[in-house]
Amino acid sequence: MGIVASAVVLAVGAPSTSVAQQGVCDRQCLERFVDRYLDALVKHDPRSVSIAAAARYTENGQRLAIGDGLWRSVKAKGKYRLFVSDVDAGQVAFIGTLEEHNADPARGTPALVALRLKIAGSEITEIEQFIARNPDAAQRVEALGKPHALFTEAVPADERMSRADLIATANKYFTGMQQNDGKGDYPFASDCNRIENGMQTTNRTTPAGETRPDPKTASNYSAQWSCREQFESGLLRFVTRIRDRRYVAVDQERGLVFSFVFFDHAAGDTRNFTLPDGRKVTAGPAQPWTWYIAEMFKVERGQLRQIEATLERVPYAMTSGWSSWEDGMSDRARDVTR
Repeated sequence: MGIVASAVVLAVGAPSTSVAQQGVCDRQCLERFVDRYLDALVKHDPRSVSIAAAARYTENGQRLAIGDGLWRSVKAKGKYRLFVSDVDAGQVAFIGTLEEHNADPARGTPALVALRLKIAGSEITEIEQFIARNPDAAQRVEALGKPHALFTEAVPADERMSRADLIATANKYFTGMQQNDGKGDYPFASDCNRIENGMQTTNRTTPAGETRPDPKTASNYSAQWSCREQFESGLLRFVTRIRDRRYVAVDQERGLVFSFVFFDHAAGDTRNFTLPDGRKVTAGPAQPWTWYIAEMFKVERGQLRQIEATLERVPYAMTSGWSSWEDGMSDRARDVTR
């Protein structure tokens, strides 16, 4: 299959009913665009989905011609499907599983995909695609079967937060982790839980025969601790900078916020820091390290209840391909749908 040049109009099929009749792409319409897009990927055929002639496409921060990259290598869709549908912005974000081709034609290689599509005029105008090629992580996510039920539950109408307040609450998570002095504003619900690459990284059961680490004496944070305990321990301070904080989809009805960010670990002397209780510790990667992360939050009553993230190590200090260098290096929150 040849790469489709941006000058070619990629549009087939009639607009969905919700677009044609209302002029707005509603939740169902947005999610349908994701399905059509993924089906087109599997067919290796960009012409089978409505993509604007001037659509912009990035994959793992690199701008590509539509038809390149994952368009060539994907083999099949997976079962796991997690959506954040932002009707007001005409954007939809998605975390899911897929298979890429393997050297053995009879097998596929599991991978994770985080995707953002912008829809305008019944066409896809922006495609931001992040592939985490971690087969173990993809298999864990696929084994979950479906997202946590909280992600599809509507927040009572009289408790729904504004778009700005939802983003501000999610951003406290990143600011609290970056500063990590144990004294920040940590808006965690008592039952807050976090999943990263299909693995539970908070509130894990203490293995039989072991003692639960004490947040007041441990020298490394533990997945057995709650969200709040991890932050109050101060042991996450080796994350030196959380930047290019791009909030790309907000679902006020369900209280969901979807972000793309980068976690930098600067290494060197930044690995040495003082905990809130005065203890000095050394922690974190010994070489400069960056995580590229798609992270989404369930927010209720101003608190974070459920967190899910897809992450992959990338070249240190890389940016998203959607920001200026200055914004890419900044730790300020940006609602990039406006």
